[in-house]
Amino acid sequence: MNLTEWAKMQGVHPQTAYRWFREGTLPVPAQRVGPRTILVNVDANTAPEAAGGLGLYARVSSHDQKTDLRRQTVRLAEWAAKAGHRIVRVEAEIGSGVNGGRSKARRLLADSEVTTIVVEHKDRLGRMNVELIEAALAAHGRRLVVLDDGEVEDDLVRDMVEVLTSFCARLYGRRSAKNRARKALEAAEHG
Repeated sequence: MNLTEWAKMQGVHPQTAYRWFREGTLPVPAQRVGPRTILVNVDANTAPEAAGGLGLYARVSSHDQKTDLRRQTVRLAEWAAKAGHRIVRVEAEIGSGVNGGRSKARRLLADSEVTTIVVEHKDRLGRMNVELIEAALAAHGRRLVVLDDGEVEDDLVRDMVEVLTSFCARLYGRRSAKNRARKALEAAEHG
């Protein structure tokens, strides 16, 4: 059932239900399935938090952003405390959002006690294909909550950003490999 129908059945204004969805405080599991469509799981008697707890995930791209990593973690914890949710795990790491080998993100995703993963922005979990992660979580009765969903709703713009991100990752990867090779040659000449 869509979120608007559920809100009317509960005697709640649809905008209030949508705000609860955005804040992660909706009392039933729900999932965004399109740019303007949110489906509510009416078969579930309890929200996912009742069976498990929250996993908070913060990420920055480089070491010079460590202070932002701490601020991100604090904001996530404050939100969870204010909403009255139980925190099961907190993971914060430094690494590229394009890199799929982030150990702390993998550990959080693998923890079955974590029923809801909370991130500040969707791109903190990954730069591309976060919808696939959301679908995999939903298949196991889990969900992703994005606190600041200031995402671009236009599919074309989002696709262009993902393509540019992919190209930048390839460019930076080539530049990094070229720099490592140059340094190795310099070391061999001087060594």
